[in-house]
Amino acid sequence: MALSCPSLCSQLSLIRLYGLRTNRITNVLYSSYVSCPSRLPLCRHYSSSKVGRGVATKLQKANTKYEGFLKRRFPRFFQLYHTFVQGFKLLFKDANEVKKIKVKMGSQGLQFQDLPYRDMEKLRQFRRDFMKAIPLLLISLPPFANYLVFVLMYFFPRQLLIRHFWTPRQQAEFQGLYHALRVQHHQPVLKGLENKSRQVKDSQLQSCLKGLCAKVQSGQNPQVSDILAVRGLFSGRPLGIRWMGVNQMRHISPLLFLTPRLPGFLIGWRLNNHALELLQLDRALSRLGAHQLSDDELREACYVRGLNSTHLGAKECHEWLTQWLQVTSSLKDSEVSLLLHNMVFLSANYPKGPSPH
Repeated sequence: MALSCPSLCSQLSLIRLYGLRTNRITNVLYSSYVSCPSRLPLCRHYSSSKVGRGVATKLQKANTKYEGFLKRRFPRFFQLYHTFVQGFKLLFKDANEVKKIKVKMGSQGLQFQDLPYRDMEKLRQFRRDFMKAIPLLLISLPPFANYLVFVLMYFFPRQLLIRHFWTPRQQAEFQGLYHALRVQHHQPVLKGLENKSRQVKDSQLQSCLKGLCAKVQSGQNPQVSDILAVRGLFSGRPLGIRWMGVNQMRHISPLLFLTPRLPGFLIGWRLNNHALELLQLDRALSRLGAHQLSDDELREACYVRGLNSTHLGAKECHEWLTQWLQVTSSLKDSEVSLLLHNMVFLSANYPKGPSPH
């Protein structure tokens, strides 16, 4: 039976909307379209834009009804569904922003350290998210493995999912768990410094280092001047990144969420790269100014640098981040070992200890 022009135009619009481009359908529609030239003026009244808007409106209404049904009948499943939908939106948004940053870097000949702070942070975080997602992507490659992936994601969200797919409650809970793992390494890092202090030949520097470790171990917050007083010890022997003991590196790695279960030379290489990246971020943040960050950006910046900022106010986060930048903003690349240890010095007792001022 021949296709009428109104139905024909509707099908053409739907095919354009959904992107169906099979040759068979195209040929059938084209032959039918040519067979009724006398009705051609009627087709002009059925524009594809109107049909597209109508279909989109109907789909949107259907989706709204479906979400309402899930919310009423299956509230827990709806929360999971809503989190995944919003997570994919945020992920695609981040991917587009990263693409724009990469294009800008290529067109303007910029390096990572030349970027503004927010662009640098976006690239750093997206790379970490992507690396975490790789195992899940590999598991999902075999046929029908996607069903297993959904089960694993449901039961192991912290281990398998990236932050885009966490609920706000999960994000606070998981950040607390990850920070608790970092805290377990604070004392071993300080003990390692105490042991290394015996190798310091300068008696005054040795005394300053021991006093700094003792102050942190006693529950006090050190002053910025206390930390900068031992700065020279962290560029060469015995505390520089190249001369740090393997055990000390294994305790510092979890502070940056890096696995310590690697050969010593590989741990040192990864620590050096991550510390340099963080130092470049600090330099960019110093140029921007910590006061320019939103509350969420402040908390995220503090958390990355070793502080559990989940339950802290914006004022406390700003105070802590300002102290951090006072230490790191003037550091040289050869002094990144001090930046790594600073994650313990400043965060171990904050904000419980006495004020550092």
